[in-house]
Amino acid sequence: MSEQKIVVLGTGGTIAGKATNALDHTGYSAAQIGVHELLASLPGWHDGTSAERYVVEQVAQLDSKDMGFDVWAKLALRVSHFLAQEDVQGIVITHGTDTLEETAYFLQALLAPTKPVVLTCAMRPATAVAPDGPQNLLDAVAVASSSGASGVTVVCAGTIYGAEDVQKIHPYRLNAFSAGDAGPIGFVEEGRLRLLRNWPRGQALTLVAGLADAAWPRVEIVMSYAGADGTVVRALLKAGVQGLVVAATGNGTVHQDLEAALLLAQQQGVKVLRATRCAEGRLLPGANDALPVALGLSPVKARIKLMLALMQDR
Repeated sequence: MSEQKIVVLGTGGTIAGKATNALDHTGYSAAQIGVHELLASLPGWHDGTSAERYVVEQVAQLDSKDMGFDVWAKLALRVSHFLAQEDVQGIVITHGTDTLEETAYFLQALLAPTKPVVLTCAMRPATAVAPDGPQNLLDAVAVASSSGASGVTVVCAGTIYGAEDVQKIHPYRLNAFSAGDAGPIGFVEEGRLRLLRNWPRGQALTLVAGLADAAWPRVEIVMSYAGADGTVVRALLKAGVQGLVVAATGNGTVHQDLEAALLLAQQQGVKVLRATRCAEGRLLPGANDALPVALGLSPVKARIKLMLALMQDR
């Protein structure tokens, strides 16, 4: 049997960023260095075995704040392709931090892979005096190479997070992610894994083949806050919105004026989900809830869940 391969897919991000000053960690340009160059800078890359063990592709090259459906579709198709190859052990995806949690959840909800798909990133550009990208990339490869690993995870600052729970919580520190009260899956310590809980599981959807030509449903997020009303909801209804996620206060509570507009939207056939603004915890649904809840999903992930559900129902 041939050696199992690791696939590395590049999408850009800070990990591939450049700054004019090596001390500048915020004023850089993301997505300037190709994924082949990133890998070539790692220790041991030129030991003669890398070309045989790794398959490397540049799927996209963008700042992840600009992530869009076209890149998601292309990425999902490439991930699905490589997951089906018997000689592929796992996949690593380099990605920007801003929308990393969304891409991770999208891939997990869509593909629910039984092999590891590991997204990694950096908070400092590649030109920094002490960049964090190389170690994050090495740790991601360690997870993708681990026997028994499965599902979509995120690896940053030595910590492994599940796609459903991970969330960016800080704008610039090296360990910018958290899994809230769910906690991390584990840690990467000197190239070895120390696991705390199970790998992500799920059931794959049957949407991958048509993603390239799919018409993505319009699903928007609105927020409940003091003084909120239904103005934005009514405007979105006129614009033809198909789904709405409300980032609710507390345990899914919504300002009465905004709730009235959401109930009207629901009566008109628009799918509505409630998520919470709270960084930790899960919504606890009530027996008489008029608006369904997204349980443990953040608003941005609830939006993806709703988009995929609408696409699946077509």
